Amino acid sequence: MAIFSIVVPVYFNEPNLGDTVPALLSLEKDLGGDTLELVFVDDGSQDGSLEVLREFQQAHPDKIQVVKLTRNFGSMSAILAGMHHARGDCVGMIAADLQDPHQLFIEMHDHWRRGAKAVFAVRADREEAFSQKLFSNTYYALMRRFALPGYPAGGFDFFLIDRQVVEHLKSINEKNTNLMSLVFWLGFHPTMIPYTRRARTKGVSRWTFSKKVKLFIDSFAAFSYVPIRFFSLLGALIAAAAFVYGAYVLIAALFGGIPVKGYAPLMVVLAFVSGVQMLMLGILGEYLWRVLDETRRRPPFVVDQVWANRVTAGQPLVPRQTALEK
Repeated sequence: MAIFSIVVPVYFNEPNLGDTVPALLSLEKDLGGDTLELVFVDDGSQDGSLEVLREFQQAHPDKIQVVKLTRNFGSMSAILAGMHHARGDCVGMIAADLQDPHQLFIEMHDHWRRGAKAVFAVRADREEAFSQKLFSNTYYALMRRFALPGYPAGGFDFFLIDRQVVEHLKSINEKNTNLMSLVFWLGFHPTMIPYTRRARTKGVSRWTFSKKVKLFIDSFAAFSYVPIRFFSLLGALIAAAAFVYGAYVLIAALFGGIPVKGYAPLMVVLAFVSGVQMLMLGILGEYLWRVLDETRRRPPFVVDQVWANRVTAGQPLVPRQTALEK
């Protein structure tokens, strides 16, 4: 009998948890005798999410773990924290708002039983606004073209992976990255199941535009040399053009062929070159910041308390540990 763990990052999801927890618990009856474990990671929520989770943990102490982080570290770090605490032979990940159909875990679990090391639920469509679809489709198209060829066109953050894949992810311990891209990068010939992501019905999404931009930058800095290579090439082209133009100016000056020119063309050239230089410095800064962040060796998350499934119903909840996760 195997253990199937499901990791759920939680951040301001109090309105959703009353539906999410029972829905996930109901999956066990269709797992063919395997045991279900739910690992909820509170990523610094400031609403009542933690209190709701602790109530469910008291009611189902043999099925639920609650991991509380000291502050908001971001969804990727929260997922990784959950993987460090999950005991499962296979581990799934799903968002707490249930925009992804949790019933797909049964089919994903069946694929794992037949030998699949990674199963991705890939978005074939989204019940979202046009602007959100445009941003997502552009992001994934660029990822496929310049970073990870073959990456699912609709993207994924709802998946199931084998314990072997989990251990690889835990050993990488990389910050400022996209965990889903890392799962894909590891290979393992994933099985892909298409689905339509539903619209959010409760609560307000905390997936802000600034977080999307950060994910975009993190993904390309972590998995692609294209940005830095593009500006290296652009710099070489500008330098070559400058050398050619410099030679022309020198020859024209020697033969008296340079009439007095206006101010505007000079400023246009200076503005263009200066703008390219500043953009190149910005790209370099993004890479250098990530190098600095890695050399500091800070943990990607810090655990405050863990309410583990070793307690029994009706007893006081006692934190299992307070520790740095490395």
